[in-house]
Amino acid sequence: MVEKRALAFFALASVFFGGVFVAAKAGQAYFPPLLFVALRFDVAAAVLLGYAAVTTAREDLLPRTRGDVAGILATGVLAIGLANGLLFVGQQYVSSAVGSIIFSLSPIFTPLLAAFLLSDERLSRRGTVGVLVGLLGVAFVVGVNPENLLGGGVVGKAIILGSAASAALGSVLIHRADGTLSSTVRTAWALPVSALMVHGMSLGAGESLSAVSWTPAAFAALVYVSVFAGAVAYIAYFGLLDQVGAIRASLVFYVSPVVATLGGWALLGESISLSTVAGFGVIFAGFAILGSEDSEGWLPEFVARLPTGGSSKVLTDGGRDTECRTGCDAD
Repeated sequence: MVEKRALAFFALASVFFGGVFVAAKAGQAYFPPLLFVALRFDVAAAVLLGYAAVTTAREDLLPRTRGDVAGILATGVLAIGLANGLLFVGQQYVSSAVGSIIFSLSPIFTPLLAAFLLSDERLSRRGTVGVLVGLLGVAFVVGVNPENLLGGGVVGKAIILGSAASAALGSVLIHRADGTLSSTVRTAWALPVSALMVHGMSLGAGESLSAVSWTPAAFAALVYVSVFAGAVAYIAYFGLLDQVGAIRASLVFYVSPVVATLGGWALLGESISLSTVAGFGVIFAGFAILGSEDSEGWLPEFVARLPTGGSSKVLTDGGRDTECRTGCDAD
């Protein structure tokens, strides 16, 4: 994740997804939860489909392979639709802090699912340590302890746990599908699928537009979750997924609680404790551990790519440099 594009995607997705917890807390005072999500997808789909139509060649807009269709369905049904529907419903029963740390289990689910469903993604021992250290940091940030995680609100916690599992499974299946569509076009096709699914869930739950209170604050919350935490964040996250894989892209959900905590402090007047500050440091340590494994092979790879002028240095058993020119025996 050293490329500027990947870092930009990571930052955008982390910030905008983190803001969802703050916006959802404010917006659910005006919207029924599933209808809030469905309207979010309606707006995000219109924005992203328009953006894709303007920025993408016509021949690259239509799905052409089974992998394209599979990627659209995995995105629309699991990674976006079900994950967000369950998250917004579950947040009715638990605090933002508890909800954010439970959803942050997604990076734990992702490598477990990838081990079974992907042949090219495995988390090393060092990577596992980094993920677990990052999760510990999230727990510090949101101030959650085992007592209040296991205490009341079991239904809400189970729903959000299902949301995290759905997001992780969707991300792994997108990577497995290996489609030909760009992440932006794939997400643009997926959002209408998500919208239709969640509108159906909303109708089934007995929600209606008459229950919506259309105030300036309601419009602001809807615009944020639809455009910024919707269209823009999805472009960033799924672009990151295509670049770095399911496991590392899922680490966005470690940074999101940090953003949610800072947003709550800045916009809702929530306090930040010393344990929160310590948690930021622990999360950074987790990223440092995870990132360090990517740098192990950079020096040999760099040296191997240096121009040799028709010769290359080979280290013998005795530790001496010997020269092997083109045409040498492979042994």
